Amino acid sequence: MADGALMTDKDKALAGELAKDLTRRPGREEAEAAVRTLLAYIGENPDREGLIDTPKRFVKAWDDWFEGYNLDAEDVLARTFEEVEGYDDIVLMKNIRIESHCEHHVAPIIGKAHIAYLPDTRVVGISKLARLADIYSKRLQSQEILTNQIAQTLDRVLQPKGVAVLIDAEHQCISTRGIHKTGVSCVTRCFTGAFKTDPALEDRFFRLVG
Repeated sequence: MADGALMTDKDKALAGELAKDLTRRPGREEAEAAVRTLLAYIGENPDREGLIDTPKRFVKAWDDWFEGYNLDAEDVLARTFEEVEGYDDIVLMKNIRIESHCEHHVAPIIGKAHIAYLPDTRVVGISKLARLADIYSKRLQSQEILTNQIAQTLDRVLQPKGVAVLIDAEHQCISTRGIHKTGVSCVTRCFTGAFKTDPALEDRFFRLVG
């Protein structure tokens, strides 16, 4: 089947308009037309019963998977608390499920994040640490950048004595395509402040993470 053989005139017009100006954000109809194009590209019929609503479902799924582009990570950390009753030890949230997509193949990245900080004068609700990870995860990512974004944002907004972030994740661009290696995970970390300068604190972090 020739490329685009099953594209409607409306699909072609929308694709043409999008190609003219890639600096603006496309509308939903344009996104759905692009999905129809991809279905035709692989040799499918976008108009068959099982696929007729796939473009709408696909775009709706992307709205969920890439919600992070519409959210401000710093806003999530805006509300902090100064009443810590003298608490001056590590705050750690571990085993936070990470669901992201690699920026090279748009393939899933699934794993866990461990986020810790050493408070100075303020703390933040622990659920916000998981939310921070979600916001950056729900974007096209490399794991190295994702790790740094979480750590640097927490460090910049909360201004603690130190931050530690470790992510252990499997990349399906490796397990389901290319070299097809399953059971392989990538580990990245980013330390700031005391976690970077104090080996004993770094060691405690790793022991707590287990």
